[in-house]
Amino acid sequence: MTHVAIVVSRIRVEEKLLLAALEAAGAAVQVVDDGELILRASDGATSLHADVALERSVSTARGLYTLRLLEMIGLPVVNRYATATTCADKLLTTAALTEHGLPQPNTRLAFTPEAALSAIEELGYPAVLKPVVGSWGRLLARVNDRDAAEAVLEHKETLGSYQHGIFYIQEFVAKPGRDIRAFVVGDRTICAIYRSSPHWITNTARGGQASNCPVTPEIDELCRGAAKAVGGGVLAIDLLEHPERGLLINEVNHTMEFRNSIHTTGVDIPGHIVQYVLGVARNGHQAAI
Repeated sequence: MTHVAIVVSRIRVEEKLLLAALEAAGAAVQVVDDGELILRASDGATSLHADVALERSVSTARGLYTLRLLEMIGLPVVNRYATATTCADKLLTTAALTEHGLPQPNTRLAFTPEAALSAIEELGYPAVLKPVVGSWGRLLARVNDRDAAEAVLEHKETLGSYQHGIFYIQEFVAKPGRDIRAFVVGDRTICAIYRSSPHWITNTARGGQASNCPVTPEIDELCRGAAKAVGGGVLAIDLLEHPERGLLINEVNHTMEFRNSIHTTGVDIPGHIVQYVLGVARNGHQAAI
């Protein structure tokens, strides 16, 4: 019997579906609350044993630190720390995609409001400002002119945190009222959805409506390429349909939600994830965590 530790912040719909799929697959499951988890960073020894750990923390920082220390003691994890670290940071994702020659929106990075304003005007209005770390479409800003750019940049500088002092700027892509989210598990693009909204932010967490998107050869090739670029695993790839350049890779997500995509696509997403996790366990070894 395979022993699986699933690390969570809370049990959402996705975690309930994963737990049910693990039980159906005959795995022995240990649910680990990251709010109660103590990791002995100096030696890693505790009484919990597993063949593999599936990280599903809502907190990016908790998830990354947990993955790093579990890998330190030799426990196979999904996703790997290197993959999660790259996906958790939009600039690191951009760099990985660039190194692999994959198409993405034109992007600039600046460290001062003055340089950021120059970068925005180089890209042209409208432009999009994003936090380098964040999810669910939060803290995105579309700036349509210089006045708006100056105001948003001043606000970000005044917020004062380290991350708000890193200005990640992308061209605005005039997408056709939707984007595409595709799910890659291992070396397969298992399904995809359109996320449609009259708002320029189309995340389902912000009200976007999901519908099935056929996985074309182009989508499959792009998504598998993006997954390979960040290190592979269980990932969601967000694509934009550029009116002139075609499909562009916008983001890669390593602990994605999928509740709205199962019935929409007819694909058993948690079942595919669980089979991948069990495969990682078979190819790894049991370790103490």
